[in-house]
Amino acid sequence: MRVILKAKVKGLGVPGDVKEVSDGYARNFLLPKGLAVVADAAALRKLEQQRQSQSKKEMQELEHCRQLKEQIEAEELKYIAKAGEGGRLFGSVTSNDVAAELARKGIRVDRRKIVLPEPIKSLGKFNVEIRLHSQVTANLTLIVATE
Repeated sequence: MRVILKAKVKGLGVPGDVKEVSDGYARNFLLPKGLAVVADAAALRKLEQQRQSQSKKEMQELEHCRQLKEQIEAEELKYIAKAGEGGRLFGSVTSNDVAAELARKGIRVDRRKIVLPEPIKSLGKFNVEIRLHSQVTANLTLIVATE
């Protein structure tokens, strides 16, 4: 019997896979527990529609991330902080601070996507990497200055 998996089944596959299994395995285990549905013509059409809509959604997200990358790279972000002698900051600039400054400019980015190897603790010009998508990474120029 051919079935479409609705959940991950150890040793068989992941959701969306179409598999050939024995009738007893399907009737006694997979179907009653809701782990699979019978792969008839209607179910296969529905699966194909879901795959197409998922693919379209991923393409739109990728395009949005590319536009966001262009917007971020066009900006030069200036962060004002208090500093002592020698250009050492009182505190540090973290990914939260960078995300907040970007939000003030109208660019919403999750702080977890901002990659800072370590918090910035001095004045100067820094390149900050922002991983918007697995295929899209933006580089932001951050200038840390005093008042």
